[in-house]
Amino acid sequence: MNLPVELLIGLRYTRAKRRNHFISFISMISMLGIALGVMALIVVLSVMNGFEQELKGRILGMVSHVTVSSYDNKLRDWQQLSEKASMNEQVIGASPYVDAEAMLSNLASVSGAIIRGILPESETQVSEIHEHMVFGSLDELVAGEYGIILGTGLASNLDVVPGDRVTMITPQSSMSPLGFLPRLRRFKVVGLFEIGVYEYDRSSAIIHAQDASKLFRLDGAMTGLRLKIADMDKAPEVRYELRDQLGVDYWVSDWTLRHSNYFKAVRTEKTVMFIILSLIVAVAAFNIVSTLVMVVTDKQADIAILRTLGLSPGSVTLVFMVQGTMIGFVGTFFGLIAGISIASYIDVIIPALETFFQTQFLPTGVYPITELPAEMKSSDVIRIAILSFTVSVIATIYPALKASATRPAEALSYE
Repeated sequence: MNLPVELLIGLRYTRAKRRNHFISFISMISMLGIALGVMALIVVLSVMNGFEQELKGRILGMVSHVTVSSYDNKLRDWQQLSEKASMNEQVIGASPYVDAEAMLSNLASVSGAIIRGILPESETQVSEIHEHMVFGSLDELVAGEYGIILGTGLASNLDVVPGDRVTMITPQSSMSPLGFLPRLRRFKVVGLFEIGVYEYDRSSAIIHAQDASKLFRLDGAMTGLRLKIADMDKAPEVRYELRDQLGVDYWVSDWTLRHSNYFKAVRTEKTVMFIILSLIVAVAAFNIVSTLVMVVTDKQADIAILRTLGLSPGSVTLVFMVQGTMIGFVGTFFGLIAGISIASYIDVIIPALETFFQTQFLPTGVYPITELPAEMKSSDVIRIAILSFTVSVIATIYPALKASATRPAEALSYE
């Protein structure tokens, strides 16, 4: 197979043993720099993807994929609404809920709380809260017995343990001979849960839906209906479908609306991290420029001879672009191999390092997630590879143009 002469000469220059060992050293540093940048980008983005998915799973294990409510927050026909919503093929679970805010107190300790009223028998269809119970179970919430399950952070602030009692103070007031007084109710702590997300562990409390409906004067109604869907990423599509199906009398929302700011912040952090780590590749590309400039200076006589033999300036440019591109290609290739390998086995590598150094990188009690999850996406790997290779090619342009500008007569006059 006949290869272009520019490619043959460029590959020969890449393989040839240079007289100047410093140039070879700079070439090696360039390859290592690119490989390191590509590896770091793949590993860090994979870990950030893993953290995002882990936190998303924990948050959505507590909150709703999709919610349906009436505009006055008093949903009475939730059974019929549940049957209609379940006709959507994406809906795999439904359960009513009551949402309200209240104050919880225990002796001198007082804390605000988000109160969630649930039906224990159907709550497991729409949430994973039962999987995060530290003590007790959802079945211990019985209508009329006024039991309450607290997040571990909230229980710590109130200084209570299972079996203790807390007083709930609601915004609704009652009329008495002394005037309007806040409504108070004593609850027994029957369980504790820990999601691993500070916002929920610190401020959430769960009671039976019937107790919540009575306490917050909903007269047997519910705040809304929680729906769990098969693919939570399709929540916006399901929201539009249910809105058309149920009509304008109901308000349909989904997790992308309720928690959009949080996940936008995570995506912004990922973008910023990508830009910062890309600078490693850019610095390595500057080394390619240095390497090729020195090679061009070292090969002045060779360039002049090639020009006298009829090689055009454009062909000379391609020769040195091939040489610089090979440096970028090799660095990118080994960076991809290393990055993919580390990201794929990070669940084995990190425990091994923790054992070797006798430490824990993510201590329990400080971080909600004590293991480094990694989710490698092919789109990220392809984007990183294209970025690295493109930067490497761009870095070859200036030295290659400098080589093509060599004048044969001047170059050979010193030989």
